[in-house]
Amino acid sequence: MRSIWNGAISFGLVSIPIKLVNATENHSISFRQIHTEDGGRIRYRKFCELEDREVTGQEIGKGYEDADGTIIPITDEDLSSLPLPTAKTIEIVAFVPEDRIDPLQMDAAYYLAAGGAPAAKPYTLLREALKRSNKVAIAKYALRGRERLGMLRVVGDAIAMHGLLWPDEVRAPEGVAPDTSVTVRDKELDLADALMDTLGEVDLQDLHDEYREAVEEVIAAKAAGEAPPEAPEPERGGKVLDLMAALENSVRAARESRGEEAEVKDLPQRKTSSRSSPKDTGGKKSTSTAKKKTASSTRKSTSKTAQPEKRATAKKSPAKKTAAKKTASRKRSA
Repeated sequence: MRSIWNGAISFGLVSIPIKLVNATENHSISFRQIHTEDGGRIRYRKFCELEDREVTGQEIGKGYEDADGTIIPITDEDLSSLPLPTAKTIEIVAFVPEDRIDPLQMDAAYYLAAGGAPAAKPYTLLREALKRSNKVAIAKYALRGRERLGMLRVVGDAIAMHGLLWPDEVRAPEGVAPDTSVTVRDKELDLADALMDTLGEVDLQDLHDEYREAVEEVIAAKAAGEAPPEAPEPERGGKVLDLMAALENSVRAARESRGEEAEVKDLPQRKTSSRSSPKDTGGKKSTSTAKKKTASSTRKSTSKTAQPEKRATAKKSPAKKTAAKKTASRKRSA
């Protein structure tokens, strides 16, 4: 990889020669401007206002326009001799935990390559120190005509540097959030959590630029004299009137896309207090109560039936005694 800047890392009194290399690359498809009538290229030519002629790149320099319109020429030698230690040095100013860095400040990313064999030992020392401390280094450096802020961290066996915006370059999110009062219900949050769980995690290596692939298909078709592929009609999303229904449909669609069951079960109801719900009377208790009532009624009916029988028996016994007396008197008279 070709270096875009050569300098050194200033780590206290330790100086580490390094080369700055781009850590990212752009894969987007670039287009040329053409004349639509005949397909001719549209080019921009640079003219000098005073001489009214086209000039070459070697004749072009830098200049600062003053308030009154005066142009003050600035040469590369003027910029290279700036009285700044960061002109050719990445000066480490502090070490902080990584979570102290606001992701909004993240800018371009670079790899720092050791500048030759003498830089191997101090480069490795800084890398291992960053690993053991679980911190990142905050540094200042100059690149492309301005001083910048950077964050150094370990990536594999290399040291990477992320360009950072200055804190005053990050705008406050004023007027971005809704200014109306909104209440989010627990059931809506539960469905949102279910949707997040259904979508799950993803390996970033599996993601790719589908837009670029579609543009490449169009270019290939037109180059072969064929009609470009037709794009499917986009789904028309209506106005969301029922947030719960929209969340349930989203969970269902996400599960179907993952090959899972599309059924969205109802959320469990909250447990109610035992005082508010009446106790369940089991069948055994009612049966025993019925048995007791039946036995009691049986005893009562039995006792009522037995009393007339005793009375009848009591009535019959005097009659037997009278008959026995008459028989005895007859025998005596005989």
